[in-house]
Amino acid sequence: MRKDIHPPYAPVVFRDKAAGFAFLTRSTATSAKTVEWEDGRTYPVIDVEVSSASHPFYTGTARVLDTAGRVERFERRFGKR
Repeated sequence: MRKDIHPPYAPVVFRDKAAGFAFLTRSTATSAKTVEWEDGRTYPVIDVEVSSASHPFYTGTARVLDTAGRVERFERRFGKR
């Protein structure tokens, strides 16, 4: 492997402000903003729009489309075969 071609890989906090959820992980992404984490250390923080705490699929608030009405309308137009 060649040396000095990879970006630095360090701990970063990703924060979902909409849900009030944050998690600490390692990433190559960086930020000028920092936050003090639960362990007392300061880490760069990256604000995200959607996380598993606010995404409709994971929270169970996803809407289900009425596909039965579409199928019936198609069958009325073109008939059953």
